Amino acid sequence: MSKVSIIIPVLNEASCLGRTLRCMQVLYPAAAEIIVVDGGSTDETVAIATQYRATVIIAEQRGRASQMNAGAEVATGEILCFVHGDTSVPNDLIDVMQQTLANPKVAGGGFISIMAGAQTTRWSITIHNAIKTHYAPLIFRPHLYFRDGLRILFGDQVIFCRRCDFFACGGFDATMPIMEDADLCLRLSKLGHIRQLNRVVQCSDRRVAQLGLFKANLIYFMIGFFWAAGVSATWLKQFYEDIR
Repeated sequence: MSKVSIIIPVLNEASCLGRTLRCMQVLYPAAAEIIVVDGGSTDETVAIATQYRATVIIAEQRGRASQMNAGAEVATGEILCFVHGDTSVPNDLIDVMQQTLANPKVAGGGFISIMAGAQTTRWSITIHNAIKTHYAPLIFRPHLYFRDGLRILFGDQVIFCRRCDFFACGGFDATMPIMEDADLCLRLSKLGHIRQLNRVVQCSDRRVAQLGLFKANLIYFMIGFFWAAGVSATWLKQFYEDIR
């Protein structure tokens, strides 16, 4: 089976990274490698990654897209899997991805992301985000939705693809401070279908907890809507705060 490299871009993720990496320790089968790409953390992020024996590299350029590209450059697996530093994954993650990409018509995929905190699960956002994977391309790129099997996935959905396809389509656009994940899906869809699997991962609700449910949902919706309508991701970034 194809080897899988897991790439985790981080910046000051000490509060969450340990939990994410503990999930990686019990994957069966195991990943070929776990690469943590740090963007210049000032907390214990790098120490935690080292504690869990991940390969740590320091990115020359800060930014999620640049950091994920840097991880992909050194990865040795035939499959690349991009995981946020606050995301937990199922222990059969590797097998699920290998089976999905065994179909040559599929270029990439991702999961349904459950947003949760210590005391609550954000079911409304979870359900909306799962549906958005379908309705966003259906509204803005209907020809690609039906013709090419386009689905718009976001980073917290744990995007994966073949390494060869990742580089064939140019990887993540390092000029984009947000929406780099959706942009990658658009380009990957030219090589095959993008699938949202009927399996779940779990990400932190810290942004919603700090901003509030209404404000967070409004920001998510407006950024996605205006980006799909052609507004620059660089301009939209001003509305998307970095929250740790």
